Amino acid sequence: MNFSDYTITRMSRAAQVAAVIGGIGLIILIAAPWWAGRADMRLLGEMFLYLALASLWNLLAGYAGLVSVGQQAFVGFGGYMLFALCIFGGLSPVAAIGIAGILGALIAVPVALIIFRLRGAYFAIGTWVIAEVFRMSFAQITALGGGSGTSLPVNIVRSMADGRSAREALSYWLALGVAVFVILIIYLFLRSRTGLSLSAIRDNELAAGSLGIDIWRTKFVVYIVTAGLTSLVGGLIFLQKLRISPDAGFAVNDWSAFVIFIVVIGGIGTIEGPIIGTLIFFALRETFADLGTTYLIILGLVAIIVMLKAPQGVWGLVRNRIGVQLFPLTYRVQKKSLTKGN
Repeated sequence: MNFSDYTITRMSRAAQVAAVIGGIGLIILIAAPWWAGRADMRLLGEMFLYLALASLWNLLAGYAGLVSVGQQAFVGFGGYMLFALCIFGGLSPVAAIGIAGILGALIAVPVALIIFRLRGAYFAIGTWVIAEVFRMSFAQITALGGGSGTSLPVNIVRSMADGRSAREALSYWLALGVAVFVILIIYLFLRSRTGLSLSAIRDNELAAGSLGIDIWRTKFVVYIVTAGLTSLVGGLIFLQKLRISPDAGFAVNDWSAFVIFIVVIGGIGTIEGPIIGTLIFFALRETFADLGTTYLIILGLVAIIVMLKAPQGVWGLVRNRIGVQLFPLTYRVQKKSLTKGN
């Protein structure tokens, strides 16, 4: 075999086409305030935020193997930090969102030092216990409304932009921007040396350790990054809601159960999976949400069927059938095309 006849590339033709289509779709979404109604923009904004949360949980569990059921701790923490920074610090909501993300990463350091002593199911339970500690702690802060919560003052809301339409457009663009930013950060992170170490740990943790990879440090970095970005998303979620309470901020169903559902049915351990899962989740929600508890039963049945018939999720099933990877993280070996002059 003559290796000079081959070239190494990351992006397949399908990925290139998907990148072009994705770019066009992004331009259309950016222009949504000029063609979509208010209800449509709110729905799209919510979809973007769930996509960001699902992508971050997928990075944590699907790549680092840290199965957390307590990520609502950082969603609620980010929301409360946003309110505290705006009300008591006098910061603009946009600036407060970024600082909430930084504070979330900082608070995650001592949390990680505690729960990283746990393994497997004990780790998952530990993350839920931490979230409950956060919830009960913020319920004791009377300056932020205690157990009943608080609302964002009208003057702070009006300071975001002139007019209701402008504020809704800004909130929509922030949600879209955060979703794109999170996916881009995860993609670049997984292509880095740390991402390569993470892939090795996911494939075989024992073998990765024998090759000199610092498993604890790699997982620690992933946990801190995920916590910070989850707090940032949490701040934006409650900026759109304009009100926060301990039960809403640290709701396990809204910020963990639904997020896990999205990742599982879409395809854990892939960047494309949370995107597909978000679309499926909102399609089911918009179709069956009026059925009350029956809607939750339907979600459970869908999750069970997918796990039995397609353990790698819907995207895993599609990828295995057609061999397409929209976000290439590995190299492909292709034979060079010959020209007449060669």
